[in-house]
Amino acid sequence: MGAPYPRSPRLEGGAEPSFLPSSSSVWTALGRCVPPSMQGSTRRMGVMTDVHRRFLQLLMTHGVLEERDVKRLQKHCYKVHDCNATVEKLEDFINNINSVLESLYIEIKKGVTEDDGRPIYALVNLATTSVSKMASDFAENELDLFRKALELIIDSDTGFASSTNILNLVDQLKGKKMRKKEAEHVLQKFVQNKWLIEKEGEFTLHGRAILEMEQYIRETYPDAVKVCNICRGLLIQGQSCETCGIRMHLPCVAKYFQSSTEPHCPHCNDYWPHEVPEVFDPEKERETGMSRPNKRSLRSRQH
Repeated sequence: MGAPYPRSPRLEGGAEPSFLPSSSSVWTALGRCVPPSMQGSTRRMGVMTDVHRRFLQLLMTHGVLEERDVKRLQKHCYKVHDCNATVEKLEDFINNINSVLESLYIEIKKGVTEDDGRPIYALVNLATTSVSKMASDFAENELDLFRKALELIIDSDTGFASSTNILNLVDQLKGKKMRKKEAEHVLQKFVQNKWLIEKEGEFTLHGRAILEMEQYIRETYPDAVKVCNICRGLLIQGQSCETCGIRMHLPCVAKYFQSSTEPHCPHCNDYWPHEVPEVFDPEKERETGMSRPNKRSLRSRQH
């Protein structure tokens, strides 16, 4: 969710870089190492300490993490490199890193999962928006399979594309020919790399893909793209008003109607006919000790 995706800067000559700059170029741009004795005093000055460096390196490895895991990662980095320091507020800690990454057109971006509103963080390359950013991890025909899956997902009313419909497009792929069995394995690679989510034989975009590709999706599918009426962010899956047609993310529905006994559409004021999901509560999750507490079926809440 969140504000509409800002327009990304383009590199000169129209060239598109890979998904992220190489680790060596990142560390070179981040400047010299700050001595441990000075790390506490530089924490709010936009200077990378060893704590920040390790945190960034591990986040690059994971690609995307839920907020609770990001906080654990931050504490781990302090324990390793600056155990006597007070752990900085996560927002300030990440803002400090982003101020240094700005010149590389990289940002640690925060979003939320579309199904239940869990906060997530991903390292996003702002200098390129197309699917080609995945080129370092996937072959040409695999990237084309992702594009076709993406198009089906964007065009669908539910935000999901069936594996059958995706696999039926295998004969149209660019590059080396791919059998359907191979395509099934490639789809699982997209799931493992957190670009897609699979649910009961159907696929939708992972929160990482939405954070990474919102601008690309808006520019490539302007007539098919859906926007949340509440947060104005890109909407893949959510609920819609049966009268006026406006759409809302499930977490936005949950928050907007949190205190309403009889929910009404924020646009036309007609009765909202869908089940209102619960607002994600990290404290409640901690108490239950479960990874996905009281979570109803992803598809049962979609319209």
